[in-house]
Amino acid sequence: MARSNTRDEILAAAARQFARAGFKGTSLHDIAVEVGCSKAALLYHFDSKEAILTEMCAPAIAELRELDARLAGLGPGAARTAAIEGFVDLVLRYRKEIQVIYGDLPGLLQQPEFQEVHLMTQRLQEALTGPSGTAASHVAAKLVLAGAAAVAFDCTDYSDDDLRAALIAAAARVLAPEG
Repeated sequence: MARSNTRDEILAAAARQFARAGFKGTSLHDIAVEVGCSKAALLYHFDSKEAILTEMCAPAIAELRELDARLAGLGPGAARTAAIEGFVDLVLRYRKEIQVIYGDLPGLLQQPEFQEVHLMTQRLQEALTGPSGTAASHVAAKLVLAGAAAVAFDCTDYSDDDLRAALIAAAARVLAPEG
C-alpha cells in the first residue's frame, strides 16, 4: 500500500471508529484492525491517537476558523445569519468530525487545537445569542449548535440541500427574538 493511501485509510477508519465509539472508546488497535495493518504500521504514519484526531479534524477546524473570522466583522443580525448558515454548512460537510468533537470536547480540551475550537464555538454561540444575552437566548444558541450537529450526523434520509434548508429554518425559529 502506498504511504498516502495508508494515511487516508487510517483517517477514514479512525473517523468511523471515533464516530461510533467516541475518541476515548477507540484504541489504536481498533483502528489498525479496521485498516488491516499492525499497530506498529499505524504508528509509522501517526505517532498517537491524538495525532490522528488532529489531522482528521484539521479541515473542519480550518473552516471553523474562517467562519469565526468572518463573524468578527459583522453586526449582530448579519452575524446571526452568517453563523447559522456557516455552522449548518460546516456540520453537513464534516458530519463525523463534528460528532467526535462535540461528543468528546470536554476530554479534548487538553489539546491546544481543541482549546481553540472551544473558544471559536463560544464566539459562534455569542453570534447566535445576539445582543440580548438572556438565559433563553443562550439556551437557544446551545440548542442550535448541538442540535444541528446531531441532526446532520443522524439524518441521512434527506438530501444535503433539503437538510440544509430545514436546519437553517429550524435554527431561525429557535433563535427568534422573544416577545
